[in-house]
Amino acid sequence: MKSRWHQYRNSIGWLYILLLLNIITSCTQKKTPKMYIVEIKQMQFQPADLTVQDGDTVAWINHDMVPHDITEEKSKSWTSGPLLPNKSWSMPVTKSADYYCSIHVVMKGRITVQ
Repeated sequence: MKSRWHQYRNSIGWLYILLLLNIITSCTQKKTPKMYIVEIKQMQFQPADLTVQDGDTVAWINHDMVPHDITEEKSKSWTSGPLLPNKSWSMPVTKSADYYCSIHVVMKGRITVQ
Protein backbone atom coordinates (compact mmCIF):
# COMPACT_ATOMS: atom_id res chain seq x y z
CA MET A 1 0.00 0.00 0.00
CA LYS A 2 1.35 3.43 -0.91
CA SER A 3 1.99 5.96 1.76
CA ARG A 4 0.13 9.24 1.84
CA TRP A 5 3.35 10.97 0.76
CA HIS A 6 3.46 8.94 -2.48
CA GLN A 7 -0.23 9.64 -3.15
CA TYR A 8 0.35 13.36 -2.54
CA ARG A 9 3.42 13.38 -4.79
CA ASN A 10 1.55 11.56 -7.58
CA SER A 11 -1.37 14.01 -7.31
CA ILE A 12 0.99 16.97 -7.59
CA GLY A 13 2.65 15.34 -10.61
CA TRP A 14 -0.70 14.91 -12.37
CA LEU A 15 -1.70 18.50 -11.60
CA TYR A 16 1.61 19.69 -13.04
CA ILE A 17 1.05 17.66 -16.23
CA LEU A 18 -2.50 18.99 -16.60
CA LEU A 19 -1.28 22.54 -16.11
CA LEU A 20 1.37 22.11 -18.81
CA LEU A 21 -1.16 20.62 -21.22
CA ASN A 22 -3.49 23.54 -20.58
CA ILE A 23 -0.71 26.05 -21.29
CA ILE A 24 0.36 24.26 -24.47
CA THR A 25 -3.23 24.00 -25.70
CA SER A 26 -3.98 27.67 -25.06
CA CYS A 27 -0.78 28.73 -26.85
CA THR A 28 -1.55 26.68 -29.95
CA GLN A 29 -5.22 27.60 -30.30
CA LYS A 30 -5.89 30.07 -33.07
CA LYS A 31 -7.49 33.34 -32.14
CA THR A 32 -10.76 34.11 -33.87
CA PRO A 33 -10.39 37.39 -35.79
CA LYS A 34 -12.71 40.22 -34.78
CA MET A 35 -14.54 42.77 -36.90
CA TYR A 36 -14.30 46.48 -36.11
CA ILE A 37 -16.49 49.22 -37.58
CA VAL A 38 -15.34 52.75 -38.40
CA GLU A 39 -18.17 55.08 -39.30
CA ILE A 40 -17.63 57.95 -41.69
CA LYS A 41 -19.91 60.78 -40.65
CA GLN A 42 -19.72 64.54 -40.29
CA MET A 43 -16.50 64.48 -42.36
CA GLN A 44 -14.70 62.32 -39.74
CA PHE A 45 -13.63 58.74 -39.18
CA GLN A 46 -15.29 57.58 -35.95
CA PRO A 47 -13.37 56.30 -34.10
CA ALA A 48 -10.34 58.03 -35.57
CA ASP A 49 -7.92 55.82 -33.59
CA LEU A 50 -8.49 52.09 -33.46
CA THR A 51 -6.40 49.35 -31.82
CA VAL A 52 -6.79 45.83 -33.20
CA GLN A 53 -4.99 42.47 -33.30
CA ASP A 54 -3.10 41.16 -36.32
CA GLY A 55 -5.64 39.53 -38.67
CA ASP A 56 -8.69 41.42 -37.41
CA THR A 57 -10.91 43.08 -40.02
CA VAL A 58 -11.81 46.75 -40.13
CA ALA A 59 -14.91 47.88 -42.03
CA TRP A 60 -15.61 51.51 -42.91
CA ILE A 61 -19.20 52.60 -43.51
CA ASN A 62 -19.92 55.91 -45.23
CA HIS A 63 -22.81 57.64 -43.45
CA ASP A 64 -22.07 61.03 -45.01
CA MET A 65 -23.91 62.54 -47.97
CA VAL A 66 -20.79 62.68 -50.15
CA PRO A 67 -18.28 60.07 -51.37
CA HIS A 68 -15.12 59.39 -49.35
CA ASP A 69 -12.23 56.98 -49.64
CA ILE A 70 -9.87 55.30 -47.21
CA THR A 71 -6.22 55.48 -48.30
CA GLU A 72 -3.07 54.43 -46.46
CA GLU A 73 -1.22 57.69 -45.93
CA LYS A 74 2.53 56.96 -46.07
CA SER A 75 3.00 54.87 -49.22
CA LYS A 76 -0.57 54.67 -50.54
CA SER A 77 -0.19 50.86 -50.31
CA TRP A 78 -3.97 50.35 -50.07
CA THR A 79 -7.11 52.29 -50.85
CA SER A 80 -10.83 51.66 -50.93
CA GLY A 81 -11.47 53.80 -53.97
CA PRO A 82 -14.47 56.16 -53.85
CA LEU A 83 -17.02 54.97 -51.30
CA LEU A 84 -20.51 56.28 -52.08
CA PRO A 85 -22.97 57.21 -49.31
CA ASN A 86 -24.33 54.18 -47.41
CA LYS A 87 -21.66 51.90 -48.87
CA SER A 88 -18.93 50.06 -46.96
CA TRP A 89 -15.47 48.66 -47.52
CA SER A 90 -13.45 46.31 -45.34
CA MET A 91 -10.04 44.70 -45.15
CA PRO A 92 -8.07 42.45 -42.80
CA VAL A 93 -5.31 44.36 -41.02
CA THR A 94 -1.78 43.05 -40.51
CA LYS A 95 0.19 46.17 -39.61
CA SER A 96 -0.33 49.61 -38.11
CA ALA A 97 -1.12 52.44 -40.50
CA ASP A 98 -2.21 56.04 -40.71
CA TYR A 99 -4.92 56.62 -43.28
CA TYR A 100 -6.92 59.52 -44.70
CA CYS A 101 -9.59 60.43 -47.22
CA SER A 102 -7.75 61.54 -50.36
CA ILE A 103 -10.90 63.40 -51.45
CA HIS A 104 -11.06 65.39 -48.18
CA VAL A 105 -7.48 65.39 -46.88
CA VAL A 106 -8.40 66.81 -43.46
CA MET A 107 -10.07 63.49 -42.61
CA LYS A 108 -7.50 61.25 -40.91
CA GLY A 109 -7.44 58.04 -38.93
CA ARG A 110 -5.04 55.52 -37.42
CA ILE A 111 -5.06 51.75 -36.98
CA THR A 112 -2.68 50.32 -34.40
CA VAL A 113 -2.00 46.58 -34.60
CA GLN A 114 -0.85 44.96 -31.38
